[in-house]
Amino acid sequence: MTAAGRVRAVNLDVTWHAGSPSPKHDTHPPLQVHRYDEQTWILRQNKAVNYEGPFLFLLAGTERAMLVDTGATADPAHFPLRDTIDELIGSERELLVVHTHAHGDHVAADAQFEDRPSTTVVGKSLDDVTSFYGLTDWPVKNATLDLGDRVVDVIPGPGHQESAVVFYDRTTGLLLTGDTLYRGRLYVFDWSAYRATIARLVDFCAANPVTHVLGCHIEMSTKPGHDYPIGAVHQPDEPPLQMTVDHLHALRDALDVVGDDMGIHYFDDFVIHRHAVHDHTAEHR
Repeated sequence: MTAAGRVRAVNLDVTWHAGSPSPKHDTHPPLQVHRYDEQTWILRQNKAVNYEGPFLFLLAGTERAMLVDTGATADPAHFPLRDTIDELIGSERELLVVHTHAHGDHVAADAQFEDRPSTTVVGKSLDDVTSFYGLTDWPVKNATLDLGDRVVDVIPGPGHQESAVVFYDRTTGLLLTGDTLYRGRLYVFDWSAYRATIARLVDFCAANPVTHVLGCHIEMSTKPGHDYPIGAVHQPDEPPLQMTVDHLHALRDALDVVGDDMGIHYFDDFVIHRHAVHDHTAEHR
């Protein structure tokens, strides 16, 4: 358990670039970088490059840094992720590249790091994930990563995708939930696994101080229950990226409301898509 007094809560008062009505005329950089604190960065891929507009996270410890997800575009000419990371932490800094889950809009630029010195890119399969983190009792027990004076908890998170994990940074109190929870369309492909994941996260948050819950997308507008269309490249009325533990509680309650009903279910801050398949391995959120 992390002592509450040691968690650094930082203001997330940032305006994210939410795309343009004409992507080819968008003059913003392919990656927006926000420095959360001295050793933590939040990045968003420009929706002009890929409509998914995923968020990525960079955490640095005294021994190595950790990049969470690599976005939705492989080509460094259009999406210079490695160059951006090297500018932030230096090209010689040891780097661990990890993923919230294996879908294509979160792993596309992995290859940019394959020949980077002192870099480990964690595999995407369930075997890769459980082996690397030492998750021997998946999905019941958590694991930890030590970045050097900075410990990150790795929490199994299947339900949206079978090898999904959630990261909790003990230094900042940030809970990085990937596509398990964010302001948008929550695609659930293994209902029982997803419900168990949310229950574990609620329990985890009851025992650990959480400053912000950060997912990997924004798809809702500020109008409760209203999401932008799939493929939207301009979202001028976005709510904030950051959520709270209360949103986890709301999601747990929403899952009870959905019950056995398949289909699409709208709530104020998210839309639950319950699908009648066990798992989804295609590049789909």
